[in-house]
Amino acid sequence: MPQHPLAAFGRDYLAIPGPSVMPDAVLRAMHRSAPNIYHGALIEMVEGIVPDLRRVARTKGHVAMYIGNGHATWEACLSNTVMAGEKVLVPATGRFGLGWADVATGLGIDAEVIDFGKSSAIDPMRVAERLSADKSHEIKAVLAVHVDTSTSFKNDIAALRAVLDDLDHPALLMADCMASLGCDPFEMDAWGVDVVIAGSQKGMMVPPGMCFVFFSDKAAEARTRMDRVSRYWDWTPRANPTAFFEYWNGTAPTHHLYGLRAALDMIHDEGIENVWRRHHLLARAVWAAVEAWGSNGPMKMNVSDPVQRGHSVTAIGIGAPHATALRDWTEQNLGLTLGIGLGMAETSDPAWHGYFRLGHMGHVSGHMVMGMLGGIDAGLKALDLPHGSGALEAASGVIAGG
Repeated sequence: MPQHPLAAFGRDYLAIPGPSVMPDAVLRAMHRSAPNIYHGALIEMVEGIVPDLRRVARTKGHVAMYIGNGHATWEACLSNTVMAGEKVLVPATGRFGLGWADVATGLGIDAEVIDFGKSSAIDPMRVAERLSADKSHEIKAVLAVHVDTSTSFKNDIAALRAVLDDLDHPALLMADCMASLGCDPFEMDAWGVDVVIAGSQKGMMVPPGMCFVFFSDKAAEARTRMDRVSRYWDWTPRANPTAFFEYWNGTAPTHHLYGLRAALDMIHDEGIENVWRRHHLLARAVWAAVEAWGSNGPMKMNVSDPVQRGHSVTAIGIGAPHATALRDWTEQNLGLTLGIGLGMAETSDPAWHGYFRLGHMGHVSGHMVMGMLGGIDAGLKALDLPHGSGALEAASGVIAGG
């Protein structure tokens, strides 16, 4: 009997790894008329946003805010620290590490990539070998993605700082935290990270359109030696504004700011450590379900070692064309949208149809994750795809155990 989308009625669930589910409080905060951008309540509100962003990144350093997406932060941080013709080292574990290297190349920077592929995390020893060979310190920065959204690998950023310190290498350490800020434990100052980049649309629970660059005094000093930095990307006036418009080099992203204020209130009301614990718990529930499905079928997580898995996204292989069929079924019949296997294979490659990703970041709870997993379980049954049983029992057991 053909499927009829009876179960799709109701609120859709976007279970992709960003943009993430937006809380009603954020949406309500943004649903308002345009404010005065020259004086008054908006300016006063933003003065409190900056220190609250620092609390999320665990830093006392500088903060520059931009109107843009994650790719904008790649260009912003490099434009302020690395000149054309200079070299950066990029240990990559997926599409987004490679993307950062490509942006560097577009700026005329020599981006040297150590490609760890799609099936392993960064090996700090290989990075150490390359840095130890850099006797003249040509490498000006190491660019590492904390959690690569494509492969779901989580990399040990603190270990990279230890490598730089052991070698007494002066390169800046930069971390892309787009998929991890507000989800995975991250300690900018304690781990010795010089530049951290993030955006509004994942763990921060706000629509895409705002991005953040946190930078240390060492990174600020690197800015002073630059021959030039474009007026828009220059982080100095943004981090030290003498007038409100200098935060943005123009008009502020007013409604994003209202949403961000509400999201930061939610994060700090919960407590950042509790936010991290919640993401870990829900990630373990997802992993337990996938392990059960894979016990009698082809499904498996891309990252085999739980220590190396991000707590905000899980990349899963099930074989072509099953992943695409599953995504289509859950979206059409349940209103549940699963993430494509971005970066796991080219979209022209049939293997691309063998992967999907689950986003469990930001405004997610136990019942939301159980609903997502239940939808996948229904899809596997409806499509008669081979899978093991007991996935929902395993997931619920993790959540019940806390």
